[in-house]
Amino acid sequence: MLTVRASGLHVGRGNAAIAGPFDFELTGGTALVVTGPNGAGKSTLLRTLAGLLRPIAGEIALSGVNAADGEPAERLAEVAHYVGHRHGMKTAITVGENLAFWQRYLGGQSQPGLAGVSPAAALAAVGLPGLERIPFAYLSAGQQRRASLARLLVAKRPVWLLDEPTSALDVASQARFAALVHEHLAEGGVVIAATHQPLGLETAETLQIASRGAQEAGVPGVEIDEADLAAAEGWL
Repeated sequence: MLTVRASGLHVGRGNAAIAGPFDFELTGGTALVVTGPNGAGKSTLLRTLAGLLRPIAGEIALSGVNAADGEPAERLAEVAHYVGHRHGMKTAITVGENLAFWQRYLGGQSQPGLAGVSPAAALAAVGLPGLERIPFAYLSAGQQRRASLARLLVAKRPVWLLDEPTSALDVASQARFAALVHEHLAEGGVVIAATHQPLGLETAETLQIASRGAQEAGVPGVEIDEADLAAAEGWL
């Protein structure tokens, strides 16, 4: 069974710890909602889980799932989708070309077990049918966010790491995405999300992060103040 586990995990930027320790364990079909004020380290935690930042201390363990090469995955990044504050899409090319790139990059075209839906079908699922030939830059803010979320569907990955995924979305689009999240969990996936919207995660576990200095978090020898915390979160 798919299991994602964090043990004594401290996260931060460089050598400066921002938050932790975190201890949690999630199995297939379960979700974790991360909450806390601006600057507390929610984005930093998600970026660390995604492999974009190294842990300051502790470990992230994964079991029960194979990577694209068929071997047991060793890192969460090998089997996770990450959706951050930025869209991860090139503005000068079409929406379809962007999604086709992500499909190739994530192994969603040829890797056994990873095949997702086509870019056109992914766009239809997020309420943007027929827009695959439109340059990404031409879309409204809400449409751009929905198009970026469509990449979750072009390649199957069991873990979704979501950082305020429904920002700029209207109520109907939020409900549509919540249905996709619910379907992902029903299929045995895992979701870790920093969000203020339900997203079908009403029964999820909650991880509350409070702003605090690194020494209070239990990492000796590092001192940062609230301004540093806010700057680090903004940079991410």
